[in-house]
Amino acid sequence: MNYRLANGTERESFFLGTDEGQYKGFGKFYQVQDSSHRAVFEELWVTQKLDHFNGADSREWKQRYFVNEAFYRPGGPVFLMIGGEGPANSAWMLDGTWLTYAEKMGALCLMLEHRFYGKSHPTADLSTDNLRYLSSRQALADLAHFRTVVGEARGLANRKWVAFGGSYPGSLAAWFRLKYPHLVHASVATSAPVHATVNFPEYLEVVRRSLASENAECPLLVKKASDTLVERLKDPKTYDNITKDFNLCSKLQIQSEMDSAYLLETLAGNFMDVVQYNEDNRAFEGVPGTNITIKVLCSIMGDTSLGEPYARYAAVARLMMHTFFMNCLDASFSTNLRDMTNTSWEGSAAGGGRQWVYQTCTEFGFYQSTDSPDQPFTGFPLEYQVKQCADYYNISAEQVAEAVAQTNEYYGGYDIRSTRIVFPNGSIDPWHALGITQDIAADLPAVFIKGTAHCANMYPARSEDLPQLALARDHVFLLLQQWLKQ
Repeated sequence: MNYRLANGTERESFFLGTDEGQYKGFGKFYQVQDSSHRAVFEELWVTQKLDHFNGADSREWKQRYFVNEAFYRPGGPVFLMIGGEGPANSAWMLDGTWLTYAEKMGALCLMLEHRFYGKSHPTADLSTDNLRYLSSRQALADLAHFRTVVGEARGLANRKWVAFGGSYPGSLAAWFRLKYPHLVHASVATSAPVHATVNFPEYLEVVRRSLASENAECPLLVKKASDTLVERLKDPKTYDNITKDFNLCSKLQIQSEMDSAYLLETLAGNFMDVVQYNEDNRAFEGVPGTNITIKVLCSIMGDTSLGEPYARYAAVARLMMHTFFMNCLDASFSTNLRDMTNTSWEGSAAGGGRQWVYQTCTEFGFYQSTDSPDQPFTGFPLEYQVKQCADYYNISAEQVAEAVAQTNEYYGGYDIRSTRIVFPNGSIDPWHALGITQDIAADLPAVFIKGTAHCANMYPARSEDLPQLALARDHVFLLLQQWLKQ
C-alpha cells in the first residue's frame, strides 16, 4: 500500500501537526526542507506509560510536544493540536487556521506528537511485538495523561481545552471528546474518517469524480492509459519499454500478482495524492509539489502532442518524479517488503510507513482498492492490500476484519453521541466518504466545503481561497466562540 492517509505528513500522510513519511495512508509526507525556522519552538518532553491499560506494567517513555504561548491571555482556553502518522511538524506552531483562532481567543497552543512517530519512541525498535503498543486507544490515553499533567503543571487544569486534528488526528480529536468528555471541552475534527472499513473502494470513486469536475474526459483518458498498461504487463516483451517509459530504477520484473499490483498502485498514487491535497495551501509545511493540481494532471492527460493516453500517463509519472527530486521510480514490491519489514528506527519506512500500515491492519483497514467499477484504475484489489498485513506483520485477513469491526464497536463509527464537535470536510477530498458530512445534531455540526480537498480549512488563509472555504473557517470560529461560553 502507499500510505495515503488521512493529514500533517512526510511523503505521505498529513496528520495534523503532522503527516510525514512515505506510506499509503492518508497522504504523502514530505520532509520539511527548510529547517531554519523549526528551532524556534523548543522540543519539550512528557513522561508516558508504555501501556496505559495495564496497571502492572510500569514501563515509561518520553513523548515530544511543542508550546506556543504568544497568544495566551490569562483565563484563555487551551488549544491542543493532535499529532498523527508522521513526525510532528513545528511549522504548525507558526502558522495555520488554529493560530488565527488562538490569537482572537487568547489561547495557549500545544501540539503533542503521536506515539511511535517522529521522535516519540516508546520502544527500542519497531518489531511487530513492540507495535502492539501502537493504537488509537493508547494515543487517546497519552492525550488524556498529557492534558492532566500539563494542566496541573501550568495551572491550566480548569481552563477549557479544545482539541484540533486533521485526517486521522481529526478522528482522534472527535474520539478524545467522545471518550474523555471531562478533559476536553470541544473538538474540531477536520477531514476525519470516523468509520473504519476494510475495503474503501469509494476513495477511487471520489478521485474519479474530482478529476471529472475539472474535465469530463480526464478520468476516461486515465482509464484508457491504465488499461493499456495492464494489457502490456501481460507480455514480458514490453517490460524493457515500460522500464524506460516510467523511468524505473531497475528492469521491471513481474513474478507475482503482488509485483504488478504494487507498480499499478504506485502509478495511480500520482493521481490519488494530487486529488487528495488539490490546491491545499501546504507550502508552509515545507511540502514540495503544491503547484501540481488536478488541472495540471488533466491538462497533461489531454495533451495529444505527447502521444496516446499511455504516453501521457508516463509523462505524469515523470513530472511527479522530477517534482519530488526522485532520480528513478522504485516500483519493486520486493524492495518495499524489505523496507516495510525493517524494524529499526533508522529504517526507510520508520518515518511512519511501517507504523501506519500496522494501524490499518490492526484498527482501520481503509484500503483504497480498485474493486469498484466506477473509477479509472485497475490491478490493486483488496486481496493485494490485505495480504500485506500478513507479509509485514503476520496478521491474517480474518484478523483485519475483526479488528475493524472492534474499532467501530468501540468508537461508534458514524453514530457519534457527544456534543461540541464540529466536522469540516471537503468535497474533492476522497476521505470525506468515511466522514460526517451532514449535521448529526445542533451541537455535532458538519461543515461540508464544496470544491476543497483534504484538511483545507486548517491551512493558512490566502487571497485566492474559495469564498466557501473562508466562510467555513469563520463558521468554525463562531462555533468555538459559542461553545467556549458554555
